[in-house]
Amino acid sequence: MKVRIIENAAKCNYCGDVIESTYRHDFQTCSCGRVSVDGGHDYLRRCYASKDAFTEMSVTEPVEEAEPK
Repeated sequence: MKVRIIENAAKCNYCGDVIESTYRHDFQTCSCGRVSVDGGHDYLRRCYASKDAFTEMSVTEPVEEAEPK
């Protein structure tokens, strides 16, 4: 299932920063450098020191795909 990205954001569990990528290739990093987000409304990309370093804050909604003819 495809999704439409409404907000591409994450919260760093170390420094508490909420970072958001608002457009394609808008690579944002929290102040402690442990978490980054990228992709804006085109894709969700996360870079992190460990899987427990961030809390996902993105907002998405499902998009119905057209049935093949």
